[in-house]
Amino acid sequence: MSEFINILRHERRLKAALKELDLNELESVKSKFDSVISQRREEEAEKQRQNEAKQKKIEEFKSAMADAGIELSDILEQELGGEPIVKTTRKKREPKPPKYEYTDENGEKQTWTGQGRMPKAMKTAVDNGKSLEAFLIK
Repeated sequence: MSEFINILRHERRLKAALKELDLNELESVKSKFDSVISQRREEEAEKQRQNEAKQKKIEEFKSAMADAGIELSDILEQELGGEPIVKTTRKKREPKPPKYEYTDENGEKQTWTGQGRMPKAMKTAVDNGKSLEAFLIK
């Protein structure tokens, strides 16, 4: 943010910056600000009117299309070269089958796919000299 805008946004800093101006100069600055503000209001009002007109046209087109029995997908299909538009849904991938089987600290049989972190019980066994191939599910 520029220093000028910082000064404009803080009353105390603005007072200090304008201290050197006399009353006539302040009135001149005020009239210029008022002019800029009124122009901005007119621009915003014009944008709002344009958006409202655009929305009205869209609603008119929607109702005309509905009356004619035309769907938006029909128009898009024709524009894209006759290819039907189908929403593609991403398929969830199947869970990976377990690749290794081991016995945990509680004596229960567990499986591991080989992805992610190696289970603690398996890691300690491998660290103690057991081979990873010994855990393979056949």
